[in-house]
Amino acid sequence: MTVQARILIVARDDALAGPLAEGLDRLGWRTITARGPYAALAALGDLQIEAAIVDTASGGADALTLARRLKAACAPRRLPVIAIGDPDPQLDSFAFDLTLAPPLHPAQAVLRLESLVRMAIAEEEFELRLETFADKGRRLELPEQSPGPYRILAVGEPAPQFLALSNALSRSGADVVGAFTAFTAFDYLHERAFDSVVLWAGDNQAEALSIAAGMRRNTRLYHIPALLYMAADSYVTTSEAFHRGVSDVASPETPETETAKRVIELARSYRRQTAIRRALEKARSSGLMDAATGLFTRDLFAAHLVRLTQAARTRNRPMSVCVLRLSERNEVTSARAGGWLDRAIPQIGSMIGRLVRAEDTAARLGPEVFALALPGTPQAAGRAAAERIAAVIACTAFEAGEGKTPFTVDFDIGVAQIERGESAAAALERAAARALQREAG
Repeated sequence: MTVQARILIVARDDALAGPLAEGLDRLGWRTITARGPYAALAALGDLQIEAAIVDTASGGADALTLARRLKAACAPRRLPVIAIGDPDPQLDSFAFDLTLAPPLHPAQAVLRLESLVRMAIAEEEFELRLETFADKGRRLELPEQSPGPYRILAVGEPAPQFLALSNALSRSGADVVGAFTAFTAFDYLHERAFDSVVLWAGDNQAEALSIAAGMRRNTRLYHIPALLYMAADSYVTTSEAFHRGVSDVASPETPETETAKRVIELARSYRRQTAIRRALEKARSSGLMDAATGLFTRDLFAAHLVRLTQAARTRNRPMSVCVLRLSERNEVTSARAGGWLDRAIPQIGSMIGRLVRAEDTAARLGPEVFALALPGTPQAAGRAAAERIAAVIACTAFEAGEGKTPFTVDFDIGVAQIERGESAAAALERAAARALQREAG
């Protein structure tokens, strides 16, 4: 079985690209390196590339205009392009999705790649939903980024270097809020919306890392980028910091204005992601959804699935469909007889809607049958997503009436990746058949 390259690196030499490529390969993000624009465009034509990384320093002037050419070559598939170079607001005009300062650590790159690839798929999904909902006589609101300055939370003791960075952020037009402790930081994070977080790893480096790790364990805070500001002699390695969920690392030896640009760059990318997710979530209030669960109805899902399948083929992306059918168990049979299962279904459906990613489509196909359409997702990842959702719901106890023990539910799961030339209906039937086989087994 041939391993497919996922990431295109464009660089004229291996000073930065070599170690980055080796690290990404080890982390499962197979790479291919192109030495110039023509080789890069040829790679995009031959391979199923998910994102590109451009070394602006080694690429010279050509690198600044290459992003647009790479994106155009992949259309209608959206291709995220990351620039490795000094953060510069002008780079945004060259169609870079994010600029990261060198050297780029592989673990850091993976965090950003995962986020940007999912955002690209979400943007594609929104375009398709516009068409599906328009066919049904409904209009969706276009993604709009929040107005006003970027909101930055600066967490840590008021050391001179940290205050200098906060002042540099304020001069850049950001709205900076300070928090001295982890408790205060999380209070702010739960009470207000922030575009980025800066963590000062001074004398209490463990606390700074614990805040980053805590953010990654919280579904609402998971996507907020965090920059760790630490001294060069810190005992915390950059590798450890990135594996704990930090988005970027800077030191007081770096000029505050440069670090401030890096923080603003992370905030810019996050605000764009937030806008598209918010637009997708507003589809639930369109009036076309299943009234009980807030999920796509069977007919709406069928229409959208056809469009998704056609788009996956055109964009050369994998796509999986999943069927989740409530398993037959004694306690479920009893709950059904008493009418308590019907009362639990709206909660179960609502949970499924909250557990899928914004770009995924969840539907209610029947009284006790649900389905998922997962764009940009191969079969193994689709099964993992469906099993994760089922496991969360299996831990929830539902009311069974006064004096009776609450009941739980399990799912029979069937997953199918849409094959070349296969219709959406055929793939869904395969997934449903596999769910029935598990029930019979």
